[in-house]
Amino acid sequence: MQPAAASAERSTDFATTVVATMRQLGVLGLPRNYEIFYEALSGTNRDLSLAVLLLSKRPTQDELDKIGSTYFAQNHGPSIVEHARDVIAKELEDVAALLRSERSHIEKYGRILDETSSGLSSRSPLSQDLLQKIANAMAIATNSTIDHGRQVASTLSDKTAELESVKSTLEEYKRLADTDPLTHIWNRRAFDKEITRIYNSNRGILFNALILADIDRFKDINDRYGHPVGDKIIQIIAGIFQTSIRGDMFVARTGGEEFAMIVEGASEDATFEIADRIRALIEQTPFTSSQTGMNYGTVTVSMGICMASEAEGPEDLYIKADRALYRSKVGGRNRVTRHSAMSGRAGKSWLLYKKD
Repeated sequence: MQPAAASAERSTDFATTVVATMRQLGVLGLPRNYEIFYEALSGTNRDLSLAVLLLSKRPTQDELDKIGSTYFAQNHGPSIVEHARDVIAKELEDVAALLRSERSHIEKYGRILDETSSGLSSRSPLSQDLLQKIANAMAIATNSTIDHGRQVASTLSDKTAELESVKSTLEEYKRLADTDPLTHIWNRRAFDKEITRIYNSNRGILFNALILADIDRFKDINDRYGHPVGDKIIQIIAGIFQTSIRGDMFVARTGGEEFAMIVEGASEDATFEIADRIRALIEQTPFTSSQTGMNYGTVTVSMGICMASEAEGPEDLYIKADRALYRSKVGGRNRVTRHSAMSGRAGKSWLLYKKD
């Protein structure tokens, strides 16, 4: 089986398993429900997996939404967006009412000016008493208009502040929805958007590269030391990725022990050097318990690189970088492989690889 086909088949099989599990439990096929079971079955979040296991045989939507609101910021999406929409609609209606009131007030003031102008331009003699009454009426109308304008300006300022608060809430929701809860770096959702962005321009295609990384023998780590230790190791490695790159580079946790980096503005050689430097840093990092002092041994990662110009689109780029990552695994792990170096050499050895 070709590596691309194998990768696609694994994804299809996993998606089928998720859907089958949901059907077995009588769970509605809503996107937010699918995400819960996808993450639970993939093992990305151990606490989430446990929460799903503790569900009743026929979980209610309220039970699922409670899990979603606990583990996924994006599961707050419908309520947050709906609330924001209602607030914005109300504020805009209030602003519209203010503007209508201001228009009505100005029109009324305009009529007073017209009537006064007409009275002053008439040929009839004007007494001092009449002029005094006109002046008083004009003063009252002018002061009233000025006061009303100030009130409108103050209220509009308050409405603007309220709308800014709603905007900040939505921006925070967006940030949380794109953030991995364990490592606090970008998640798969954010990665999918970022890798698609590459192919929106010729510049993106020419000056971007994808690095995929996978922690070697991670299942053995979890089995030997337990999931809390595994989670801590994932956090440490995520920290190494984040602190070892330029601020404008993109790094995400895309799966349980899988990471992805998008490098912009670097040649293939420079991209390889970035990946290999991070690989070496991880290999040299001591993984010990701060509480017990226990040494968990050397932890390594395997990596695969593909330049955006070598692929036809986001999916093809991911598949080719994944092929290079698999070649690193097959070749002995703890190494970086370029997809460009694999031409004509991705043969039967792929069948030897069983992901750890």
